[in-house]
Amino acid sequence: MAALGWLTPRRRPATARSVLAGEAAAEAGLKSTQESQDALAAGAAPAGGDTRAPDFPVFGDARAAAFFDLDNTVMQGAAIFHFGRGLYKRKFFQRRELARFAWQQAWFRMAGVEDPEHMQDARDSALSIVKGHRVSELMSIGEEIYDEYMADRIWPGTRALAQAHLDAGQQVWLVTAAPVETATIIARRLGLTGALGTVAESVDGVYTGKLVGEPLHGPAKAEAVRALAAAEGFDLDRCAAYSDSHNDIPMLSLVGHPYAINPDAKLRKHARRLDWRLRDYRTGRKAAKVGIPAAAGVGALAGGTAAAVALHRRRR
Repeated sequence: MAALGWLTPRRRPATARSVLAGEAAAEAGLKSTQESQDALAAGAAPAGGDTRAPDFPVFGDARAAAFFDLDNTVMQGAAIFHFGRGLYKRKFFQRRELARFAWQQAWFRMAGVEDPEHMQDARDSALSIVKGHRVSELMSIGEEIYDEYMADRIWPGTRALAQAHLDAGQQVWLVTAAPVETATIIARRLGLTGALGTVAESVDGVYTGKLVGEPLHGPAKAEAVRALAAAEGFDLDRCAAYSDSHNDIPMLSLVGHPYAINPDAKLRKHARRLDWRLRDYRTGRKAAKVGIPAAAGVGALAGGTAAAVALHRRRR
């Protein structure tokens, strides 16, 4: 998606790329919202899950909205890795790239936190893979990949939280470092209002292999929420935000009602210190672990790589 018209050149502070990424994500998300609403009006059903009302008050306020991180908050694992698996199945790249995606996904699941260097590497790989392809082609494939790899990985508990906001008449947005096209598909399938995601540059509907600004990660997420709130007239003090990662503390700190969902160790500590609400929908102590035995880490890595090799053999 190309840079947007209202991002006029001006002098920017040190966080210029974060601001640009956030503003681009906000406008891209707003442009996709109408399509999501049309799909819902045509009878698109939201994904199943536990829809019981959560045990905390949800404010039925039109100037309030809810912002949900995606990876490990709404969905188990990272969307970009699942998307990579789907592209490999369709022969977009070779076995060695799949092995790298599998290793990154195994590390992500083992650690339960986002590593910026790993996420950046994954995004660089994805950008090189989609360069030269049409946006419409990737959107169509993304619908299939959601059904194949993502639909069964939605956390029912987080889904119920989002539904509570929707039932109260509030807008609900995904805010993620995943590509905005992928995030938009997930938001539409869950019946949410829309999605803010990383915006990849396109010219005449074809990906160039570059980003608009930077990945929507960390401070850039807060900038995207700030831009969307200004455009939609939200009062951020009345809004809620949900995330598993300490990287999203800037976004969580922006709203009046922050929630730590399936939190990593740093976010859990920060949330407890500030008396933020916590929810954990994981079984056992997964991803909330203080530490993981070395053998478990090696096993997870080996399992991810073995799965990649097995998939490759089946495809042959």
